[in-house]
Amino acid sequence: MSPGAPAGPASDLVGPAASDWETVVGLEVHCELKTVTKLFCGCPNSFGDEPDTNVCPVCLGLPGSLPVLNEQAVELAMRIGAALQAEVRPSTFHRKNYFYPDMPKDYQISQYDEPINVGGWLDLPDGSRVGIVRAHLEEDTGKTTHQGAGGRIHSADYALVDYNRAGVPLVEIVSEPDIRSAAQARTYAAELRAVLVATGASDGRMEEGSLRVDANVSVRRVGEQRFGTRCEIKNLNSLRSLARAVEHEAARQVAVLEAGGAVVQETRHWDEEAGRTIAMRSKEEAFDYRYFQEPDLVPLAPDAAWQERAAASIGLLPAARRHRLLALLGQDRTGAQEDQVQSVVDQGLDDFVVAAVSAGSPAPLALVRASNELAADVGAAQRLEPSSFAALCKLEASGELTATQAKAVLAELVEAGGGDPAAVARSKGFEAMSADSLAGVVAQVVEANPDEWRRYAAGDDKLAGFFTGQVMKVTGGKADGKAVAAELRGRREQQA
Repeated sequence: MSPGAPAGPASDLVGPAASDWETVVGLEVHCELKTVTKLFCGCPNSFGDEPDTNVCPVCLGLPGSLPVLNEQAVELAMRIGAALQAEVRPSTFHRKNYFYPDMPKDYQISQYDEPINVGGWLDLPDGSRVGIVRAHLEEDTGKTTHQGAGGRIHSADYALVDYNRAGVPLVEIVSEPDIRSAAQARTYAAELRAVLVATGASDGRMEEGSLRVDANVSVRRVGEQRFGTRCEIKNLNSLRSLARAVEHEAARQVAVLEAGGAVVQETRHWDEEAGRTIAMRSKEEAFDYRYFQEPDLVPLAPDAAWQERAAASIGLLPAARRHRLLALLGQDRTGAQEDQVQSVVDQGLDDFVVAAVSAGSPAPLALVRASNELAADVGAAQRLEPSSFAALCKLEASGELTATQAKAVLAELVEAGGGDPAAVARSKGFEAMSADSLAGVVAQVVEANPDEWRRYAAGDDKLAGFFTGQVMKVTGGKADGKAVAAELRGRREQQA
């Protein structure tokens, strides 16, 4: 996209100068791959193990050790490229030189001018499109923990380094500067995370550091074609932090420019507690890293058949999964249902809804049960067979179970990890009430509450909830709320 082309929602700056400025954001998303071993050695790729136990001469950079490329990492990188509409190209590895204690070799093996994935785009749920520059392979660094009051290097008494993460395979996905607000930055990162998880390339666990975001932020006058000076905010590890950091940094830059100052290109740290960015160091350029081609690795050139196998293994991506649920709901769907669709797909519960509708249940009912009851404990719900969920929804749709009963049965199915919903319903004594039985209970409740009935009969519809609650109390929750409402309306019409 050209520097002056609009993309997505307008800038979300706050303050009197907001309408005069436009935010420009490009994101670099670092995604750890779900491989069994590291990128260039056989050490386990495993989070949470004892520090410095998953290491060897290769990932520690000891003299004489040689890297061997992980085939599974290449496969997952190509899946990411296919999901992002990128072109898979022959690529080479380079040494990126910099001197931090978390890089035992004092360089990182990465891809520089010939990355594996080039170009592409990601369409967001709001209809905007963000271009992709590249998605390249590289190894992760170790993890440094600064010990001291603030947890940052300037206030640390000492630092601890865990090299278990050094050498873990990463794909870095670099977007075009097409993002125009903090909200759109968050939406992009969330959609990209969902795509990465759907491809099987990553678990997307930001809280564990397997997905980290760097945000390049600049501002410019509305209508200006040239980009402003950008600052990079490093290692944002939650969607909330990303949105807050972008919003704050844009506002900070506007304040500097409005005061007649100049924005300095630099790398900044996001202080979550203080809610502000802090200067870390001047921004590096490519020449600062002294790239040169890795002499111990040959060029990577996946053939067409391998590329096709990688692309075919992806399955349905989040956008397609949202579309199939929306199609099941039809044109009369509500905004609330569209929000439920987004939530269900984000949590990986959409196959339950599809299974229930295929078995004959109404789509709105299946969607409500998935977005409410299943979403209450996604981890446990994932152990449930979609066929059990489908059978439960069918019982409720047919009137054999009330909504209250269906929720109780579903809760037991989720807790047990499966089962026959009809059998669970029988064990709880749930059975549908006959129309005659229900009419008798409603008559009993009306007779016991004459004042409330007179008001309801006179048109006070809010009392319908009162009577429904009384009927549920008498029947122990066995009555169908819809049938109760119909019986109440019928009695009122007869009395009129």
